[in-house]
Amino acid sequence: MLILLPPSEGKAASGRGRPVDLDSLSFPELTSSREKVLDALIDLCHTPEQAHQVLGLPPGLADEVGRNRGLRSARTVKVSDLYTGVLYDALSLATLDSKARARATKRIVVFSGLWGALRLGDRVPPYRLSMGVRLPPVGGLAAFWRPSLAPVLDEGAGLVVDLRSSTYAAAWKPRRETVAVRVLRHDGTVVSHMAKLTRGQIARSLVESPASAKDAGELAHLLTRLGHAVELHPGRLDVVLSS
Repeated sequence: MLILLPPSEGKAASGRGRPVDLDSLSFPELTSSREKVLDALIDLCHTPEQAHQVLGLPPGLADEVGRNRGLRSARTVKVSDLYTGVLYDALSLATLDSKARARATKRIVVFSGLWGALRLGDRVPPYRLSMGVRLPPVGGLAAFWRPSLAPVLDEGAGLVVDLRSSTYAAAWKPRRETVAVRVLRHDGTVVSHMAKLTRGQIARSLVESPASAKDAGELAHLLTRLGHAVELHPGRLDVVLSS
């Protein structure tokens, strides 16, 4: 079972490890693509005014441009400690026991506009680059990453549980059986604000459990047993909130 997560705009303020070694990251087949995006981002951030516009940064985040400019020499942090948004707060990797953390390291893949795809044990510096950005001269990042990610991630087998937002889902459409997770209120309306929280809770449930779902039906049964109210549809699983 593979669990796909988006990154988070909220990140650790700084790292403590050595600067990033692209050859040491998971999915080494992505190294040349990572080099291209990294070089393009650093070049862009040498022109702060353009960088603000391209990255969609408000004036209060001027430091993010300088941080991006220094990515080659910046200190790194494990991906498991990098992201600090609502989804990752709910997943709360630091509070998992050792067996659950091992399952999380094996099962979770985090998508990134800068790095393509990462495992939780990879070390990268804090950065600012959304998959929705059109990065000169690379272009739209989802379209850029698609041909690089497909041959790497399509090699695996087993069920894919897709907890990504649409922006990140555009970078890879799995060929194997995939269940996208949607969050609904009890009246059937789609949840937006609380969706990240619920997806984080779903991810945590799936790594806390030793069981691994082989198909969509097993996934629905497993999540129900773990206390979630779910409705299974072709290619989609709706998590229904009680209130």
